[in-house]
Formats: sequence, C-alpha cells, structure tokens
Amino acid sequence: NCLRQSSRRRLMIDFSLNNLFPELGRNEFLEFFLKDEPVVLHDHPFVQEFKKLKYLSSVDSLIKSWPAEVNAYLKGTADEINSAPLSAQEAYELFQNEKSGLFFDDPNRFVPQFNEYLDQLRNELGLSALTYARSLIYLIPSGAGTAAHFDQNINFIFQISGTKKWWIAPNKTVTNPLERYTIGHEPEAELASYSHEHFPSEFPEEDAIEIELKPGSLLFLPRGAWHKTHASSEALSLNFTFSAPTWSDLMMAAMRSRLIQAPQWRETAKLLNDPLFGHHAEAQFDQLIQELAKDSQNWKACDILSATEYNQ
Repeated sequence: NCLRQSSRRRLMIDFSLNNLFPELGRNEFLEFFLKDEPVVLHDHPFVQEFKKLKYLSSVDSLIKSWPAEVNAYLKGTADEINSAPLSAQEAYELFQNEKSGLFFDDPNRFVPQFNEYLDQLRNELGLSALTYARSLIYLIPSGAGTAAHFDQNINFIFQISGTKKWWIAPNKTVTNPLERYTIGHEPEAELASYSHEHFPSEFPEEDAIEIELKPGSLLFLPRGAWHKTHASSEALSLNFTFSAPTWSDLMMAAMRSRLIQAPQWRETAKLLNDPLFGHHAEAQFDQLIQELAKDSQNWKACDILSATEYNQ
C-alpha cells in the first residue's frame, strides 16, 4: 500500500470517472456505460498533459523515440487483422508512401504512469482483477482510416492531434462478442456459433451516428459497437482499452480452482474412445458431473469471486 500510494502521488492525472467526464460525473457516465452507449467530450484537459510525453508531443518525436516494433496496415483491409510488425522507420515509410495506418502496442511498457491510469480506471469501472488492460497509440495518415469492425474490449480514445471522423453503430449481429471481427473477413467459428444473424458485408450505415474527434476530444467506445474511421488530417490518438472477463470466464476460473482440490478431478481423462473401456470412462465422468451438480447448488457469488477477485 505504501508503494502504491507513493506512486500515485507522482501521477500527472487523476483518472477517476469524475475527472474523465466532468460534464457528466461518474453516476451519469455509468448510465451510458451500462447501456453500451458511446460518449464524446471535447477540449479535454488531459490531452495537454499527454502531449508533454515524448511519444505524444509530435509524430516526429514518436517515430524517433519509439523503442520497439510498430504495426503497419498492409495493402488491402486497413485494419490490424491485415498488419505486420516493422521497425519504426520502416513503418513510417509505409505511412508516408502508402498511406498505411500505424499502431504502437502497449506504450504503458515505457510510460509507467499509464499502468497506474489503467489500474485506476479499471477500479472505477468495477472490472475484474483479471482484466487485461493496455494502451495503444494510433497514427493514421490524412485521407486514410480503419476498416469497419467491432472489438471485444472497452475503449477510451483521446485525440491528441489531427481530426478523425468516427461512425459508430449498434451491433445487431452479436451481443457481447468475445472476439474482434472485421467486415469482409471470415469470423472465427466460436464467434459465428452465437451470432444472431449473418455477418454483414457492409457497415450498417442506417443505424450509425457520426462523431468528429478533434485535438482534445475524448470518446468512450462501448464493447462490441460497430465502428470505422476516416482521418481528414494526419491523426494521432491514444487508447486505453480493457478486455474484461465475462461471468463465464470468472465461473470457469473459479470452478477449475475448486475442482482441482479433489484427486478424482485431477485424474487423467483416459480410455475415452476405447471400444472396450470407453463406457466405463463415460460413467465415471457422469458420476463426477452429478456430484458437481449437487455441490454447486450451495455455491454463492462470494464463493466464486473469492477465487478470482478478493484474493488478488
């Protein structure tokens, strides 16, 4: 606790929801958050603080100081599904010559404050301790953008420089997707298994709203919302993103930690397809399932969360 408190005293920014969305406040923002509705604010003071960092002060400074590989969109679909890692200089040449969008993974590796911001915001949103929280920097050339897709994560986007238009539409194809999907590509089998309808061949324009992000804008983008972008000028943005466990993830994590305490559940699942002994293996598994069903009638939420949250 002492180390954590000392670290937070050095932060540039208080990343509470009241500070992130001062025009709304925490409670009103949470109403949008719980309904999966986007929120946009302009002239946010945090952006001026971010621009003091060498990675965000200018495009030139970002390229010269970035210490890792950069992901560049390749010819074809302008999206991370069609990208490759390159050196910063090689990626910037594609950016200049081919109008390739670039994204810089996990600047929180190099900016320790970002990890504190992510941690504070995760707690403010009440997300699980098992949440994968990260940051990204996007650099999109003038006249380019990102192809229509939806994400499985929760996003907060700060527009650092340049102007970028966003089109955002509700997702009528999949509710609460567990994977990312880009229009024009084949969905993963698991994602397709719980979709309501066929994946569209085009972005659902009729349901979309248009938002223009300018330097100083902040956009909350809900998990699963369809979106695409177009930069009318060279555009630099910073994302804070959260891939949070679902109830099923928490249940599976807790269930495994509970089951492995019993030697019967740690036994090798053997002879499953054996013509002579297979029915014995199936009967043994049936017995384990019946015992689990009986035991689970007494489980409470606190029992599950004690394995995933309270001891973290």
